[in-house]
Amino acid sequence: MTAISAEGRTSRVGQALVALGLAAGPVVALGFTRFAYALLLPPMHRELHWSYAQAGGMNTANALGYILGAASAAFWARRSGGRSAFLWSLAISAVALLATAATADLTVLLALRFAGGFSTAVAFVVGSALVSRIAVGAPQRRSASLVAVYMAGVGIGVVISGLVVPAALSSGEAGWRMGWLLMGVLAVIALVPAWLGARAVPEASGAHASTLPAAQLRRLGPTFVWYVLFGAGYVSYMTFVVALLRSQGLGASTTALFFVVLGLSSVVATLTVWGRLCGFLRAGLAPALVAVLVFLGVLPVLLMPPGPGAALLSAVVFGAGFMAGPTAATVIARRMLPHAVWTAGIALLTVAFSVGQAVGPLLSGLMSDGEGGIARGLWLSAGLLALAALAALLQREHPAS
Repeated sequence: MTAISAEGRTSRVGQALVALGLAAGPVVALGFTRFAYALLLPPMHRELHWSYAQAGGMNTANALGYILGAASAAFWARRSGGRSAFLWSLAISAVALLATAATADLTVLLALRFAGGFSTAVAFVVGSALVSRIAVGAPQRRSASLVAVYMAGVGIGVVISGLVVPAALSSGEAGWRMGWLLMGVLAVIALVPAWLGARAVPEASGAHASTLPAAQLRRLGPTFVWYVLFGAGYVSYMTFVVALLRSQGLGASTTALFFVVLGLSSVVATLTVWGRLCGFLRAGLAPALVAVLVFLGVLPVLLMPPGPGAALLSAVVFGAGFMAGPTAATVIARRMLPHAVWTAGIALLTVAFSVGQAVGPLLSGLMSDGEGGIARGLWLSAGLLALAALAALLQREHPAS
């Protein structure tokens, strides 16, 4: 009995290490490519003479690429194998980050943001499917915990960018270029743990669909609506909150601390709470709870007197919930869909997420250019998150069939 228990513990540790290696994907895909832009937006907005609509358009271009990448992820996984698709897309993401440091031309930057969105979506979706296969047949809570380890990579990426980017920005007017360059270098380094994790996951066997049957799609309808609204709401905050804090008079060191605290809160909550909770809660309860928590995380910077206290409270609450969205979506797909359509299901859910992420920053940016400034755009974020919570409650539990 003791030997068996020891073997079981070794197996669990090994599975967690594999998930941690795969987590290099979210580190690059979301931590660097998407969220670090919030730190770089103020100096790019200033140095490149952008409007807030143009600044939001950069994330919209990234999200449009993300939509196409997510929609085609199952195809790339079928064509070249999950491991190859995961690693090649991460390599392309690293090149896009490096290239962003080399130009100030808006059109080229938009194209690079689009390319980075495409490649990172493929990496994120295929990586989610890979981590779902680490412990096929294991209890739902165990599998959900491994998904949470994978999703914790986003928070890790946010923490790293929160430390690296402000240091780069202190180098002068070209600091935003150095920020992109350093993240590109770190993305290249991240290929090593990603490769070690991917090679430990066997390729999918048997027939695997690249599309989701219409009946399965209809049954997950409320989850798709929730994910569109959630994506639009949370990414509007992530795009413009640092610009809001800077406009309120907070210095670079405070906004950097804000970003690090947000990332740490995400890592801790994802690893200790959301994996177990998403595996335990049924139907749309977990997604609704996630949307409510993130909604509450937006409010401190809008309702409290401006200052470090409001910023850090927002970072803790918002950070504790924002990456629980993809965790909840992946767990729902794994629980309610047959094994053969996991990649397709996760891909379509990510498309829904990306549609929201494409629309949210653009609308928020347009509102921020008008009367009321950035705070007005962030109120849109709060409203969308409240609607997301209501949509999630309409989801009913369906067994995989």
